[in-house]
Amino acid sequence: MAWLSCPYLGGDVEWTEEREQHVAEQHPDLLPAHRDKVAQTLLDPDGIRHSARFGSARLFSRWYADVRDGKHVVVVVVSGPSDDARHWVITAYISRRLSRGDVEWSRS
Repeated sequence: MAWLSCPYLGGDVEWTEEREQHVAEQHPDLLPAHRDKVAQTLLDPDGIRHSARFGSARLFSRWYADVRDGKHVVVVVVSGPSDDARHWVITAYISRRLSRGDVEWSRS
C-alpha cells in the first residue's frame, strides 16, 4: 500500500496494491509508465470535480503535455463521510477531455 499526499484533502490518500493492479489492468496506458503522474495529480491538481457516478467521489485532474501527446490524468478518490475521514483511490485513467461532474475547485 502507498500513501499519496493530497493537500486539498488535508492529508494522505490510500492507494492499495489491489487498486493499483486494477488501474494497471484496466488502463495500461497510465501504468506503469506514468505512475508518478498519479501522485503529482493529487499533490497539485489543475481541477477537482464531483463524480457524476459516485456521490462520495472526487475526480482530481491535471494536464500533462508529455502524456500521449497531451492528455489529462484523472485520479478518482472516495472519501469517508466526515472531514477527517479516510480517503482512497478507486481508479485512475488518462482522458483527452473533462466533461462529467460539477466543478468543485479549479486552478485560477
